[in-house]
Amino acid sequence: MGAILMSLIPKLRGLRVAGVLAAAALATACATPAQKSATADTEYLLTVSRPGLLHVIDMKTDRIARSCELPGKFGSGALVPAPDGRHAFVLGNLWEDVYGFELDTCKLVFSARQSEGDVTVKTVQSLAVSADGSELYTVQNPVRRGADRFEVLQPRLAVYRIADGLDAKPVRSFPVKRRITKIAATAGGEVILGGADVEAIDVRSGAVRTVSALASWERGPGWLTPDAFAMHSQGEHLNEYVMPYVTAKFADDKQDMASAEWWWGMSRVDLATGKAETREIFPFEFVIFSLVADPRDRNILYGAFNTLSKHDIAKRETLKVVELDHTYYSLQLSRDASRVYVGGAGSTISIHDSGTLEKIGMIQLPGDMSTADVRVAWRRP
Repeated sequence: MGAILMSLIPKLRGLRVAGVLAAAALATACATPAQKSATADTEYLLTVSRPGLLHVIDMKTDRIARSCELPGKFGSGALVPAPDGRHAFVLGNLWEDVYGFELDTCKLVFSARQSEGDVTVKTVQSLAVSADGSELYTVQNPVRRGADRFEVLQPRLAVYRIADGLDAKPVRSFPVKRRITKIAATAGGEVILGGADVEAIDVRSGAVRTVSALASWERGPGWLTPDAFAMHSQGEHLNEYVMPYVTAKFADDKQDMASAEWWWGMSRVDLATGKAETREIFPFEFVIFSLVADPRDRNILYGAFNTLSKHDIAKRETLKVVELDHTYYSLQLSRDASRVYVGGAGSTISIHDSGTLEKIGMIQLPGDMSTADVRVAWRRP
C-alpha cells in the first residue's frame, strides 16, 4: 500500500508562494471576531497545505480562522495536536524538522532540526506528544552522506522536552525497527509504533513489546500475512490508535488468491491502557487509507480514499459507500459526530453528513495538502 500511496500523491503545481500567502491572509482577515478569539470550548480542524501553511479551521463555521507560516520547505504535512488543544506540532522542511505553534496566535514556540553535519534525518509521519504534554516523540531515519556513498544508520525514537523551545535537542533516544510510520503516546509512558507489527516502546527505558503481531502473526497457512500501513491514523477524539491492514483467508491448501476471502482488519490500541484488539472488520472491496470511529458507537467506522464509506464492524458489514470527487487520504469527525471531514491529497476538504454520507459543504485551501494529516484540536471547557 505504500507504493500505491506514493504513486497517487497529487502533484499540483503553478501556485505562487505570494499568491498562496495572500489567499491565506485574506481568509484570516475575513474571519469574524468570534473566530479570532478562541473560547474555552473551541474545536479546530488542523491541516497543512503548500507551500507551507498550518491551517487552523473553526469547526463551528468551517472557515479558516488563521494560517500559520511554516519555516523551511514543505514537508509531509504530518501533524499532531497537543493534549491542551492550544498547540500543534508539524513535520516540515522536507520531512526533517519539527515546528510547534500556539494555535491562537501562530507563535512559533518549538523547533527541532533533526539533521546535523553529514547526517540527514528523515521522519515518515512519526509524531506524537506525551499524554501530559511535556514531551515530543519522533522516529528518526538517519543516513550519513559520504564522498562516494550513503550509509544507512539505525532508526531511533527521539525524545524532546517541549519546554526546551526553539532549537531543541533530543534528551533521550532508543533504537527501533525500520518501516515505522504513525505513532501515538499512551497514558502509561509508552509510544505505539506502527510498522510491520504494532509495537510499544517505553520512553524511559527503551524496552519494546509487541502490541499486535501482524507481519509476524502465526495463524497458519490458511491466512495471508497482512499488509499493514498506517499513513494517517486519527483517534484523538476517542484516545485510540488504529492501524488498518489487509489480509486474505484461503479456501484450501492451494492458497489461490482468486478464490480467497479478502478482508480489511485493524489493530486498535486503547491509549489509556496500551491494550489492543486485532481482528478482521469487513470485506476488502475497495482501498481505504484511513479509518476513524464514531464516538457514539465505537463499532461504526468511516473510511476514505476514492470513496467515503461507513461500516459496522460488529456485523462485519459495509453500510454505505459514496464516490468522492477525487482521491482523499485522511478524515475526521466533528466532536458531536454529525459531520465527516475528508482531506489530504488536493486543496479541498469535503464535508459530509455522517448519517447519509451526503456532501454538505467544502473548505477550499490555498494549496494542496499532499500527504498532510487532518486532525482535531479540542479545547475542553
